[in-house]
Parts: sequence; C-alpha cells; structure tokens
Amino acid sequence: MKSKIFILIIVIISLLCIYLFSSSKDKTLIGNQTSHQLMPLVQKETTSPPKKIILLIGDGMGINHTTIGRFHLGGPNFNMGVDRMPIHGMVTNHSFNSLYIDSAASATAWATGTRTINGFIGVDHKKRNVTNITELLATHDYISGLVATSSLTHATPAAHYAHVDSRYKEEEIASQLMTSDIRIALGGGQEFFNLEENENATIILNPEQLEDKVLGSQRIIGLFAQDGIKRSVGPTQLAMSKSALSFLEKNSECGKYFLMSEGSQIDWASHDNDLPAMLVELADFNDTVNYMLDFASARDDVLVIVSSDHETGGLTLLDQEKDYVISKWNTDSHSLNQVAIYAYGPGASQFAGKVDQTEIFAKIADLADKTSCSID
Repeated sequence: MKSKIFILIIVIISLLCIYLFSSSKDKTLIGNQTSHQLMPLVQKETTSPPKKIILLIGDGMGINHTTIGRFHLGGPNFNMGVDRMPIHGMVTNHSFNSLYIDSAASATAWATGTRTINGFIGVDHKKRNVTNITELLATHDYISGLVATSSLTHATPAAHYAHVDSRYKEEEIASQLMTSDIRIALGGGQEFFNLEENENATIILNPEQLEDKVLGSQRIIGLFAQDGIKRSVGPTQLAMSKSALSFLEKNSECGKYFLMSEGSQIDWASHDNDLPAMLVELADFNDTVNYMLDFASARDDVLVIVSSDHETGGLTLLDQEKDYVISKWNTDSHSLNQVAIYAYGPGASQFAGKVDQTEIFAKIADLADKTSCSID
C-alpha cells in the first residue's frame, strides 16, 4: 500500500512539474530601431570562387530565435544580419543513428561531410578519422582560424581540428589543437590546456594583449576563460572575430583563408530557458554577422555562410500583448526543429534551398578546389 501511495505522489509531482514548465511564458519587449538599420545586400554577379570563406555558427539557434531577435532588437520590420543575406536555405540535420543531433555530430557533418554518432568529433560511426575542412583547405593554400565563446575544446570548434570518439575528452582535444594547422584560435578553455607546452604557438590569456600579439605572431592561441567566456568579463564574439580576421588577412600568403566563428552560448542560454541571456548572446552574434557582411560587401572574393548546428529549447512564439512578444520554451534540450542556412558572396547560390549538413563540406571543398594561389 505504501509503495502505491509513493508512486502516486511521484506521478502527481511529475505532472505538476510538466504543467508548470509548459505554462511558463516569457514577455519580451518589442524594439523600435528600424530607422537606422542596415539594408539587405544584393548578390554580386561573379564567376570567380571565394578566396576567403567565413562560416558563422549560432549554436542552438533556430528560426524562432532569429525571429524573436528581430522583434526585440528592432521590431517586426527590422533586419537581422541574416535578413540582409540574399541566399536562404533550410538544413537537414540528424546524426548517424538518430533524428536527435548534438553539436559534436552536427559540426562533424559540415566540417567533414560525414554523418556520425552523437558525441563523436572528426570520426565516422566506426571511429575512423575523417579529413576535416581545415585539413582539406590547407592543401589548397588556405590558412584557418577559429573563434568560440565556449571553450576552444567544445564540440563545434573541435570538429574543425580534432579526431576523438568522445567530445568529453577535452584534454586530448586541447592537445590536438596545439599540434594542428589552425593558425589562430580565440575562445575559452584554459583548464584543458598544458600551458607549458606551447613551443609552436603564442599563448594569450589576457584579451588586452590580443591586438599587439596578432600583428607579430605566426600562430596564436587565445584562452580568455577557464571554460566558457563569461559575458561580464569578455571578450565578445565580435571582438575576437575582428582580431581573427585581421590576423588571417595579414598572414595569408596566398590571400586565402577560412574562419569559423561560433556564438556558442546562444545554446547555453537556451538550455537554461533564459530568454534575456539568449537575446544578449544573439545580439553579439548578430553584430558579428553584420560586421562580416560589411567586410564582404566591399570585396568580390569573400563568401559568408551563416547557419546553426541544431535548435535548442523548442522556442515557441505565441502572441503579442501590447508592446511585448509572448513566448515559451518547450524543452531544456535540443529539439528536432529545422535550422536555416544563409549565404552571401561568390558561391553563395550553392546554399539555396534544401541543404544537408554534410553537403556544406562538399560545397566549400568544391569552391576551394577552383581557387588559385595569388595575392591581391
């Protein structure tokens, strides 16, 4: 009898938790900033392949994330950075053996063209190493850089240089970064690195050192937090991305480079169902997208791609209440909601329509194969 009462109590508590969670809603103020917004870009007519490829990842960013960002940052007619991009598509993203995908399997898909098991990085479902995009691009005279607001050993940045059968082997991942061909990597993750083994890179622990070091070093690893970068301390994604871009511009002998910059903590705030924090992270990501688009629009050789690994939080936008958007989270995990891809610059048209994550690797590789080593 006691066991039945105990089970009944557990069921009641569980149902109450589900009710409270599902009925919890957020109110977000609608912005009004459209008078000074940046305008959409027109795709340039060019047959030349891109010599600079910039991949921007909003971790956990679904379509509703960008929609509520648009409402909050400027209003219903405001242009987010992705709204300025002329090429739009939808991404199919699932792991080797599940519709559910994590950042490790997702980043491995676009960074290697290989669908793998959740938790695996840079290896296929049989744990065999597969060539990633930075390794491939190096054979075409590209140099590469990474930026993340998480640890540099986190799944998304790691997929661009590491090969491990568990995303949680972060010390091993850190060791692989140190011996990789990545020329500049900026983010967090001090706790995972042996900072005394740095013969082949300049290690920076203070973001204030960044500008001086960027100009003179051949290889830089910037570690600005023990794990993920704290918003109150910084640096921002935008600041790190600017520095990484400057470094790549100065150090590419062939004028060719690849930069991956991740807004990592859009995902973290979404896991926490913390909408105000998510909007702060999204605003930083949006600033980064706009900066890269402005850079690309002044040139004819820069391809900018924006996408996401998966949607986190099952964010639903429900209604308007006076000057507020009413929304709610449906999970504290990843959802199966589809994510988008956006592109601008030479080769952008290849990313229109339905795109599988594994095809992103193939399309970038195809474009790189057509470039030559030349200096402007």
